[in-house]
Amino acid sequence: QVQLTETGGGLVQAGDSLKLSCSASGRTFSSYAGDWFRQAPGKEREFVAGINWGGRSTYYSDSVTGRFTISRDDAKNTIDLLMNNLKPEDTAVYYCAAGPYYNDPLYWGQGTQVTVSS
Repeated sequence: QVQLTETGGGLVQAGDSLKLSCSASGRTFSSYAGDWFRQAPGKEREFVAGINWGGRSTYYSDSVTGRFTISRDDAKNTIDLLMNNLKPEDTAVYYCAAGPYYNDPLYWGQGTQVTVSS
């Protein structure tokens, strides 16, 4: 069992940067891939970024490629999402997830709100 807790959301202006952190419990967390998803009002939840176990491979949706960076620190049981050049369309609740492969989540966090004003 893995429990995930997100922190770092907030209200920012377009062009700003923000870093989200996901703290995980469970001794086997390092054997899971980690993801960030987001859900905007009235829209379905969508994949944003993923990182495999070991952190050697990362994956991004087209909408965030070049602006967002996912990373993990297995010694601290954390997965971070650094978001640069934020846009109003990035406004959403952001969820951390973990599973056997990227974009294949078994466990979810409760989410953290990110709001980008124009």
